[in-house]
Amino acid sequence: MVTGRTRYGRAVAAAAAGALPCLAFPAPALWWFAYVALVPWMLLLRSAPTGRRAALEGWLGGAGFIFAVHHWLLPSLHVFLLPLAALLGLLWIPWALLVREFLSGAPEPGRAAAAMVLVPAGWLLSELARSWQGLGGPWGLLGASQWQVPPALRLASVGGVWLVSLLVVAVNCGLVLLIAVPGARVPAVAGVTGCVVLTGAVWLWVPRPEVSGALRVAVVQPGPVADGPNSTDLRFAAGERLTRTLAGQRVDLVVWGESSVGADLAARPDLSGRLAALSAEVGAPLLVNVDARRPAAPAVAPAVLPVVVSGALPEDGIYKSSVLVGPRGPTGDRYDKMRLVPFGEYVPARSLLGWATSVGKAAGEDRRRGTSPVLMNLPGRPWVRIGPLVCFESAFPDMSRRLTRDGAALLIAQSATSSFQHSWAPAQHASLAALRAAEDGRPVVHATLTGISEVHGPSGERIGPALPTSARAAHVYEVPLARGTTYYARFGDWPVGACLALLAAYCTIEGSRSLGLRKPAPEPTPPPARTARG
Repeated sequence: MVTGRTRYGRAVAAAAAGALPCLAFPAPALWWFAYVALVPWMLLLRSAPTGRRAALEGWLGGAGFIFAVHHWLLPSLHVFLLPLAALLGLLWIPWALLVREFLSGAPEPGRAAAAMVLVPAGWLLSELARSWQGLGGPWGLLGASQWQVPPALRLASVGGVWLVSLLVVAVNCGLVLLIAVPGARVPAVAGVTGCVVLTGAVWLWVPRPEVSGALRVAVVQPGPVADGPNSTDLRFAAGERLTRTLAGQRVDLVVWGESSVGADLAARPDLSGRLAALSAEVGAPLLVNVDARRPAAPAVAPAVLPVVVSGALPEDGIYKSSVLVGPRGPTGDRYDKMRLVPFGEYVPARSLLGWATSVGKAAGEDRRRGTSPVLMNLPGRPWVRIGPLVCFESAFPDMSRRLTRDGAALLIAQSATSSFQHSWAPAQHASLAALRAAEDGRPVVHATLTGISEVHGPSGERIGPALPTSARAAHVYEVPLARGTTYYARFGDWPVGACLALLAAYCTIEGSRSLGLRKPAPEPTPPPARTARG
């Protein structure tokens, strides 16, 4: 009999077990822990007395996972992080039901073998659902914890971060079978061995990106500045001073971080002139990021109008834009950020959730979205095309893949995590550059205002030193370019499609069985009537 105290203890254990995988992500970055981190949670779920109890413990564990991975949001969201974690935790209920269905009791070898496939597929379904931008985006996908493991990065080049997540969950599932189901050791060992063999085959036979040339890219990280009415001017001046130190170093491109310029360059020709002078002094174009209000474009364009490359004429509002500046001023290449951070840059359903601005640091005004991705030709090397991303857009595999397929030779993510300077956020964000580089076979420059800034080569390997949160520096990186196309860039999110197909097939089979069981038995045939013979 399950007592109230037992129920409470299981609920606490579920939330705590769900939080364990956070240790595999930066800053702890215990990547190896990901392969065992789900085992306590799964053991709890398989022992749930009812499906309803498994659903509850799946929800609590999912909420614990979301809260633990995103705990650094507390200074901004405050208490609102709790209902947000509770909402997203619901996405793990289907996975929890699959764990109980396939791993409870003493499953036969065939059912254990099915668990090695369908349980990871169920986890991927949860990750896919929460990767929607409106639910916060794909931050903290389990496969992203393997950003520093070369074999895992090679897997990402085949099936993206999704394939890495699948294998991590499959190993956890195999360990649960080995621990709790002695009769299922053969399929468990076979499943884990299959993961190892697949990883080895990919490592040995999948071609590496073919390096073709290099660029000297400078990352300018001005460091924190004191909050105040002139903080944007102080940040601009700090970036200006550091950029001047690059003169004579033969750089091809200088990259500033997100929100490095606090005024629209068309409205502030003095700032535009200073950036142009910097470009001429260092002998390279500057990719800056403008975070400012931009007036709406006139209905009828005047004779002189700044070129807007990122789609339709902009509406009045605040934009975050990557802007390329050369010796003569802005080149006309500009990308407006398309995917905004919920609550940080806009409030979803503001009429209902606008109260969040009174309990945290939610956006007081919604920023405007860009309409399309943009490729920029590098001045002096027009055959090199740059694909800019802004802030947490680097968490979305589809965005970097789109830029790569459109012809980007270099991916650049401009970021700023100064609001979370002494938390796990800077390290978590920087680690995403390795995944995007490996997935697409293109180098990624992750440039921030206050750290951590990193550069990763086309196989996901780190290039040069990372600039920590304590650094105020301008560092030049020799960034290798690459030719060719990875399997992920070519075929996209095929692991997701495969998992959805498997789950759909399973649901269809189970549904057919349920209908078969409910079908009423045929009525007995009445005996033939006897006729009298006279």
